[in-house]
Amino acid sequence: THCITVILLTFQTNILTELKNWKLNLIQHHKLQMRQENEKHAAQVKQLQNEMENLKELLHTYEISVSRKDEVVITNLTKALEKQKERVELMRKFTLWRIQHVKAKQEEYAIRIADTHFRRALMRKVWAAWRSLSEVRWKDKVARACQLRAEDVCVQLTSDYEAKIAELTATLEQTKAEILRLHNERDQYEDTMKKAFMRGVCALNLEAMSMFQSK
Repeated sequence: THCITVILLTFQTNILTELKNWKLNLIQHHKLQMRQENEKHAAQVKQLQNEMENLKELLHTYEISVSRKDEVVITNLTKALEKQKERVELMRKFTLWRIQHVKAKQEEYAIRIADTHFRRALMRKVWAAWRSLSEVRWKDKVARACQLRAEDVCVQLTSDYEAKIAELTATLEQTKAEILRLHNERDQYEDTMKKAFMRGVCALNLEAMSMFQSK
């Protein structure tokens, strides 16, 4: 138990030390960031101050120029303004021309796309109509072919059945003739047997009579 307590205390101490180190590192990192931000802010402030000084000098120069009302300066400024105005006018004209050119290209592209879409739609409609007509014709052709085939099959079956019926009829007639012949042969045989029997009876009768007469 004492060992476990010591281990727990050691573990707790290590954790607290680690947390303390982590806190110190975090504080140092935060201070470093604050120092960097302060330096950056100071640099920006210095840059703004320099810009303000430059603007002050420019303003002072402008005030001196205005106060002197130097004709050369005014002329130069006027020429510069005219050139700037001409440049602005040229830029405006160029911009207008560029906009019109872009609009023309866009309209041309839109017309071309619409024409392509219309052609594709028309081709799809024509293809659908042709396919529907082809399917109808194909169905009619198949129906006619099936009908003709069915008619041919019916005619063939009728011919086969008629031939079979004729064959069976002929067989039946032959069978009837054979039966009639057999009946005639039986009648002849019976008649022959009767005559033979009668002859035998007559012969016996004659022999008996001769025997009685001899006695």
